[in-house]
Amino acid sequence: MSKVRLLVGTRKGAFVLTSDEKRKDWKVDGPHFAGWEIYHMKGSPVDQDRLYASQTSAWFGQIIQRSDDGGKTWDTPGGGPTTSPQGMPMGESNKFVYDGVPGTHQWYDGTQHPWEFKRVWHLEPSLDDRDHVYAGVEDAALFESKDGGKSWQELSGLRKHDTGPKWQPGAGGMCLHTILLDPKDRQRIFIAISAAGAFRTDDGGKTWKPINRGLHSQYMPDPIAEVGHCVHRIAMHPSRPNTLFMQKHWDVMRSDDAGDSWREVSGNLPSDFGFPIDIHAHEPETIYVVPIKSDSEHFPPDGKLRVYRSRKGGNEWEELTKGLPQRDCYVNVLRDAMTVDSLDSCGVYFGTTGGQVYGSSDAGDTWKPIVRDLPAVLSVEAQTLP
Repeated sequence: MSKVRLLVGTRKGAFVLTSDEKRKDWKVDGPHFAGWEIYHMKGSPVDQDRLYASQTSAWFGQIIQRSDDGGKTWDTPGGGPTTSPQGMPMGESNKFVYDGVPGTHQWYDGTQHPWEFKRVWHLEPSLDDRDHVYAGVEDAALFESKDGGKSWQELSGLRKHDTGPKWQPGAGGMCLHTILLDPKDRQRIFIAISAAGAFRTDDGGKTWKPINRGLHSQYMPDPIAEVGHCVHRIAMHPSRPNTLFMQKHWDVMRSDDAGDSWREVSGNLPSDFGFPIDIHAHEPETIYVVPIKSDSEHFPPDGKLRVYRSRKGGNEWEELTKGLPQRDCYVNVLRDAMTVDSLDSCGVYFGTTGGQVYGSSDAGDTWKPIVRDLPAVLSVEAQTLP
């Protein structure tokens, strides 16, 4: 009988939730790293027991945690609370330079901003090597480790891109928050930066191409500029790596040419502002979003928590509300806080800033709270276990 494991990162620790394939009763294990911000946790596709976690503290900096027993125990392969992960800069002495790259960039208002390593936003383990893992950080940069997190090297071609000086932070910082690995082409990686946009490499990270044609951002001096767009999340179904879906700072978008061009598919959504976007495990045209009222009011429209599903790859959306609060609900769902499992009846899960984790074992038709009253949820990732 298969099992599901949910890795939940919160403002005050990490939690591991497990259930059988019925997904009715859940065991809650945690908090791990109590009191620490856990921005993201992710399991290796190669080894179900290999987990990585991004542990952050304003006092002690950044730690990469690793577990080799499914989250029962953890260690710090690259250094403890007094040091940054080996190869990642930390602190004032590393504020102005990454890997020899010039250390300032210019915002649109003309001011200069120093590059600074602040935190790891997203961890993405390799599809074929348990010791190979990527890390997206703030300020925007991409690192990789080939020894299970013991040491890290920057893929500096990204920040050396000619457009780098034009990148600027979104409201949450200038974070590299999305990393998608192409399962059919190991040299191809997609990333997204707030607020620079989406980028693609076809040579394993040596060179990068902005993939933002078709995006329109009214708040920018040039609304259709090559870079500067605030992309909140991109998603890809492994069977169709050339088709991408994007939740942008306003607008839900779709690309069918690996990001070379985009078109809007917001359709009949009550709001096209939101943070997460995900895809059904077995239906590449079925996508999920959680609309938020606006960029200044980060809560559901009308105080009703609704997931929206499109079975046609966008434009036509249906609201999914059964089991979700439909009055006086003012939580948010952050960009890494939605996930799906791969069981035959696809499970969909999301966590809220109010500390609830909701789950659906029928592809979103009905929902129930798996756990309540956690700290604010930053990320949720699902693993399907044999």
